[in-house]
Amino acid sequence: MKIQGAPIIAGTAEGEALVSSEPLSFWGGYDQFTGEIIDRRHPLSGVIAAGKVLALPFSRGSSAATAVLLESIRAGTAPAAILTSGTDPYFSLAAIVADEMYDKTIPVLALSAETFAQIKTGQWIQVQPDGRLSISPPSSGHR
Repeated sequence: MKIQGAPIIAGTAEGEALVSSEPLSFWGGYDQFTGEIIDRRHPLSGVIAAGKVLALPFSRGSSAATAVLLESIRAGTAPAAILTSGTDPYFSLAAIVADEMYDKTIPVLALSAETFAQIKTGQWIQVQPDGRLSISPPSSGHR
């Protein structure tokens, strides 16, 4: 399946999809050292998001969440890409600053609500700089 998103921060990435309909605050909700989602009230609590294509409707919290995501990008424990159901300034700011400070970034794409609903945990997603997503079923043997 191929779908189109709007690249907020362009780039290429690929990985297994990790999807939640609940927003996440990286401040207090994400371990920048391990990539684990540590918000015990979040449906993805205990799951490692590092290296995955993380799909969240939007971030929760304040600009402090940007600092945690920025440090996880620097440490190599960030998601491979972030998909949202709209433009999210905190995810975008972390990716921009990481590119400037560390020459590392992750793609951040905005999807329509209908497109966002098509993404399922376990699918293999390839992100292109123009916002195209190639999505394969979990059983396709990628990795």
